[in-house]
Amino acid sequence: MTTAPQDNIRNFAIIAHIDHGKSTLADRLIQLCGGLTEREMKAQVLDSMDIERERGITIKAQTVRLTYKAQDGRDYVLNLIDTPGHVDFAYEVSRSLAACEGSLLVVDASQGVEAQTLANVYQALDNDHEIVPVLNKVDLPAAEPERIKQQIEDVIGIDASDAIEISAKTGVGVPAVLEAIVTRLPPPKGDREAPLKALLVDSWYDTYLGVVVLVRIVDGVLKKGMRIRMLGAEASHEVETVGVFTPKLVSWPELGPGELGFFTGSIKEVADTAVGDTITEERRRTAAPLPGFRPAQPVVFCGIFPVDAADFEDLRTAIGKLRLNDAAFTYEMETSAALGFGFRCGFLGLLHLEIVQERLSREFNLELIATAPSVIYKIRLTKGDEIELHNPADMPDPVKIVEIAEPWLRATILTPDEYLGAILKLCQDRRGIQVDLSYVGNRAMVQYDLPLNEVVFDFYDRLKSVSKGYASFDYHLTEYRVGDLVKMQILVNGEPVDALSMLVYRGAAERRGRAMCEKLKELIPPHMFQIPVQAAIGGNVIARETIRALRKDVLAKCYGGDVTRKRKLLDKQKAGKKKMRQFGKVDIPQEAFIAALKMED
Repeated sequence: MTTAPQDNIRNFAIIAHIDHGKSTLADRLIQLCGGLTEREMKAQVLDSMDIERERGITIKAQTVRLTYKAQDGRDYVLNLIDTPGHVDFAYEVSRSLAACEGSLLVVDASQGVEAQTLANVYQALDNDHEIVPVLNKVDLPAAEPERIKQQIEDVIGIDASDAIEISAKTGVGVPAVLEAIVTRLPPPKGDREAPLKALLVDSWYDTYLGVVVLVRIVDGVLKKGMRIRMLGAEASHEVETVGVFTPKLVSWPELGPGELGFFTGSIKEVADTAVGDTITEERRRTAAPLPGFRPAQPVVFCGIFPVDAADFEDLRTAIGKLRLNDAAFTYEMETSAALGFGFRCGFLGLLHLEIVQERLSREFNLELIATAPSVIYKIRLTKGDEIELHNPADMPDPVKIVEIAEPWLRATILTPDEYLGAILKLCQDRRGIQVDLSYVGNRAMVQYDLPLNEVVFDFYDRLKSVSKGYASFDYHLTEYRVGDLVKMQILVNGEPVDALSMLVYRGAAERRGRAMCEKLKELIPPHMFQIPVQAAIGGNVIARETIRALRKDVLAKCYGGDVTRKRKLLDKQKAGKKKMRQFGKVDIPQEAFIAALKMED
């Protein structure tokens, strides 16, 4: 168990679009290098969470140290990082790439280059990576390796003439990938004698060890018993264990320059270990910190409330525990008149939101309600100060507002030619502005500027349905632009329901309001009195539906005689209903909230 000579270390990430075979290739590499025995091997061995295995996606980047005896007879240490492909977890990819010198770019030999492939390659090039193109799934009947090689050259602009053709599923061609890693990727640079300088790549909470910190050593050596200092967090800790993943946790004597491994040191909170921080020795500090990363910025917010108010404390504990392992997820307490006590949570995107919700209900057995997802708006007030608005219910009085700015993003969509018309119409309907349209073979690449508010609901689902699943989508936030936005409130029996209020574009407000009222009319059960359901902007009602009252037949016992007898009974009923409507409370069932918030188009 000695540290490897620096020239024999290779650090690389596997990058690709969703479902192009990153995790399967990682499995084959682990198998060939003997990282696990045949008995311990299972499919997607690095996807450790249940949700990852069920959905077949990677959420957390995972790392493995493998040893490989190359054809030149030398023993190499390969540090492999398997990265997520989904756009919501792009920050996981960015920090994984910063810890490596090279990347394996995996492209499906039947699907070709997709939106996320491009995004990840550009990130790798920004980190000065050497890139080795790998064509996967060449065993499929639809595979066209020669056409895809040409496509890689045309779209990305890197030489693909010596791309390696493999099938990660069957293992064909995978040994050639290992040789390419050793011969085509550069060894890491670093000075063993310099003061310790290490990049904090990731951290998570383990019930037995406390916080486990994944680091990439740049200079110096990390050993057990050292006192280290985190420059960003201004905290110092004593290193208790040092080790590597093979993919099992294995203790290791020390980590030298260029190596990837982990350490623990009685750190209680993951929040104390900021991703991208620089770690150095307490006594002999490094001169300059590493550039690090921008912290992950939540872009989508929603309120999470327990269905049963008695579960609030359990929810608080559960959210606290989840936060230990997911530093990109933020939360603060909030109260709502309709839903009681809960939390306002921030996420990196809708998939992130869905996964956090699923983990809360699954791992902690909680029944939850989530309000409509919203984004951060910037509001400039008449006094001249600017505020950030996370929850539409907190919007200040419109008289005090000068302008409201909303976040916009630049979306890149790759699609087969025949679906282009439907996709352009979808983007136009969502207030999109076309920036660019170019062709690569028979596939169109469209770039659009879109407001995040319009994308956040179900844009991705709609895109997949209009393109029969063939279009791929990638985006990054660009700027805030001033928009004509108004707050739409939903009134039930004259009372505003704060959980259903939202900021909408003025041009689409009436359509959205009408759809919401129609939906609620079906969802709220009839009461003994008539209930108006209204959508309003300020004092202006823009849509209304009426839920009819349940009627008791008061004339059942009244037969014969003068009409005035019947009239008297009906008037008495009418007066009773009027009084009831003034003091009666409308019960909106929980399902109605959930269904109303899901409504779109």
